[in-house]
Amino acid sequence: MRLSIEVDLEYHFAEASDVLLQIEAAVMPDQRLVTESLSVFSNSPIRAVTGEDGIGQRCLGRGEGAWHAEYRATVDIDRPTVTLGNLAATEVRDLDGHLIPYLLPSRYCQSDRFEGFVHREFAGLTGGALARELVDWVAGSLDYASNASTGETTALDTFASRSGVCRDYAHLLVTLARAGGIPARCVSAYAPGVDPPDFHAVADLWLDGDWRLVDATRMADCSDIARVCVGRDATDIAFMTAFGKTEMRRQSVRVVAV
Repeated sequence: MRLSIEVDLEYHFAEASDVLLQIEAAVMPDQRLVTESLSVFSNSPIRAVTGEDGIGQRCLGRGEGAWHAEYRATVDIDRPTVTLGNLAATEVRDLDGHLIPYLLPSRYCQSDRFEGFVHREFAGLTGGALARELVDWVAGSLDYASNASTGETTALDTFASRSGVCRDYAHLLVTLARAGGIPARCVSAYAPGVDPPDFHAVADLWLDGDWRLVDATRMADCSDIARVCVGRDATDIAFMTAFGKTEMRRQSVRVVAV
C-alpha cells in the first residue's frame, strides 16, 4: 500500500512559546519513506530529536505570532495482516526491560483500575485470544462521537461514557490490554478513510514477540496505517505540544491510498 500524506497547520502564538512537533511518518522495517518534506515557517530555528522507543522524529522549535507547518510525504506500507487470535502471549517474567512501562498505568490509561473487569469478563483468555476479544469489546461498546471527549478524557471516563474519538478508543484498548498482562502502547498514525480526516490514533499490542497494530475504531486496516510515533498514551504521541498558549487558525490532514 502506498499512501500520499498532506498536512497543513496554522497556529497563532500571542506570546513566544516553545513547540514540540510530531507529524513526520517514521522510518521502520514495515514502512518506507519514498518522498518527504517538512517546512516550518517560524522566526526561530527547529531542532530534530528522536521519538519514544527510537521511533519517529520530533521537532523542537519556538512559536511567536503566526506559525505555519507543511508536511508532504509518500509512504509505502509493507505489513502483512495477522490473525490476533493465533498469536502467543509472553509471560511478564520473560519480557525485556523496555516493554515493562507498557504494562503499567499511565496518565490516561489507568490499567490498575481495570484488572478486576478484565479478569472477570475475559476469564481464562491470554495473548492473542484475549487481544481479539478486547478489540471486539471496545469496537462494539463505544460510539464514535466527535464531541464526546476533551484533552483531559481518560480511559476511565471513556469506559463510563461509552463514546469517544480515535484517541479514546486507543486509550481504552491499551488500558484493557495492560490490565490483562499484554504490553500495549498508543500510536499516532496516518490512515486513509478516517472520518473526519485527521491525525489518527491506534494501538500497538505486544504479542508473539512483536508489536501488532490494531485499530479499535475499525476505520483502517493495519496494512494501511503509517506510524508517526509511539508512547504510553496521548501525552507522548500528541502531534503538537505547545509550552504556552496558542490558537489554531487552520488544520488540514489528507491521507490518500495511491
